[in-house]
Amino acid sequence: MVVIAVYISFPAYFLKNAETKINALSGKTIGPIDLTMGFAPQKTLQMVAEYSDEARAYYTTVETTLDIVYPIVYTLLLGIILSLLYRNKPYKPFGCVNLLPFISLVADYLENTTIVMMLNSYPKQSIVVATLCEIFKLVKWLSFAATILLIIYGLIRRLPETKPI
Repeated sequence: MVVIAVYISFPAYFLKNAETKINALSGKTIGPIDLTMGFAPQKTLQMVAEYSDEARAYYTTVETTLDIVYPIVYTLLLGIILSLLYRNKPYKPFGCVNLLPFISLVADYLENTTIVMMLNSYPKQSIVVATLCEIFKLVKWLSFAATILLIIYGLIRRLPETKPI
């Protein structure tokens, strides 16, 4: 239960407040790069350019503090859930599904590294770093989606079978 409470506090309070402050420091709604979907390196570079100097500095701090802890929290929570759903199951290849959230964790850290590189090197911009950021972001979201689908599948498999009347 502690992991669930800590997990909920991140999107509901810490990260929400960080996004609000980034937008306020920029004087407009831009949002964090971490939460964008799709593959758009140019859009990522545009977002970096639209942040104010203060917003870039603050965003760097968020990426190197809060966004180091948050992936650990969600990885532990999702790994525990998958372990509980798939332990001692005879059907394969579900023996190692609890490791899938670690792919999200590694991709998230790599994404954060590229974001910090772009924020700190501005006004110099690198399409290579932006493209790497987009690749890591895509891997993060795909592995996260696969994890959620496996959780849903595991929950459905646990439902009691009903016999037709």
